[in-house]
Amino acid sequence: MRSRLEPMQKMARMLRAHEPLLMNWFRARGELPSAAVEGLNNKCRVVTRRSYGFRTYKGIELALYQTLGRLPEPESTHRFC
Repeated sequence: MRSRLEPMQKMARMLRAHEPLLMNWFRARGELPSAAVEGLNNKCRVVTRRSYGFRTYKGIELALYQTLGRLPEPESTHRFC
C-alpha cells in the first residue's frame, strides 16, 4: 500500500479483501487431490443437466444429495403402484 503506483495499490487491496480465501487454499493444499475435485464437479454438472425438467430447486438439490452422497431414495408422498 506504500507504493505510489495505483495498480500496485489496487492489487494490495484485492489481496487484503480475499485474504481468508487465499489462506484457506494454503491450508487445504494436499488434503484433496484435484482429480477428485474435478470428478465431483463433473458429477454435479451431469446431475444438473439431467434435472432440467424439475420444477423446483429442491428437486435438483435432492438429486445432487442422492447422487453425490449415495443417499437412499427419499419417501415419496405419492404412490405409483
